[in-house]
Amino acid sequence: METLKAFDREVNAFVDYMFGPRDARVRGWFLLDSYLPTFFLTGAYLLSIWLGNKFMKNRPPFSLRPHLIVYNLGITLLSFYMLIELILATWEGGYNLQCQNLHSAGEADIRVAKVLWWYYFSKVIEFMDTIFFVLRKKSSQITFLHVYHHASMFNIWWCVLNWIPCGQSFFGPTLNSFIHVLMYSYYGLSVIPSMRKYLWWKKYLTQAQLIQFLLTIVHTLSAAVKPCGFPFGCLMFQSSYMATLVILFVNFYIKTYRKAPSRTAVKEPPVTTEIKNGFHKDYFAAANGLQNNKKAQ
Repeated sequence: METLKAFDREVNAFVDYMFGPRDARVRGWFLLDSYLPTFFLTGAYLLSIWLGNKFMKNRPPFSLRPHLIVYNLGITLLSFYMLIELILATWEGGYNLQCQNLHSAGEADIRVAKVLWWYYFSKVIEFMDTIFFVLRKKSSQITFLHVYHHASMFNIWWCVLNWIPCGQSFFGPTLNSFIHVLMYSYYGLSVIPSMRKYLWWKKYLTQAQLIQFLLTIVHTLSAAVKPCGFPFGCLMFQSSYMATLVILFVNFYIKTYRKAPSRTAVKEPPVTTEIKNGFHKDYFAAANGLQNNKKAQ
């Protein structure tokens, strides 16, 4: 135990040396004081993918329909709460859309930080996206983009909450919460047979996800062009990270929609054949840039 405590002190001393003093307003918040819980949860996530695939290798896939209905509903409701609360908190604080510093809004900054903590915590909940893939033997959808996005977001937002928990950080989560309300609603509805005929809008969710990334980059760089005291290094890191998502997501979009056979060349199967184990075959594609490259027709 003493060895673990000593290691914890060394790790946190290192990150403090790298990034400077933390924001005192979030001291003592769950999971934030030490990096080790976030690090170990990420490691457990990656390990569960490897062990889970080995465990499921010679076993039939699980359907998990009721579990997925509850899961998707829960993420939808959490995303809706974060969206509304971020809008209200930033409105109360008179946030500047072009650039907002970390300390000028008083109690509204604390309110934003509390919502962003839930945003950070939601990223560990969303590890279940991958676990469901594993249990349903959808290994082809556990792509580099999928794992990269899930693992990196959880760790990045630990840093955000400790050093820049409000101000300019509000914009990306606001957009992402709106997109997640739409996407997880889609996923939940795709489980219900009577709703399948209404789910024609998956492609537009994919486009909305890409627009979200681009808007976040523009918003981030706007604060670099006309500074307001928000840390410049954080702006550059966020822009660079979002650029990697844009590149990977555009690659997914091209493979999915630009290279697909035309409707006139290949007769599409009826909607009912696209449902397997209670899910549309393109399930989760729009959420994390995933697509099964071998589309069963």
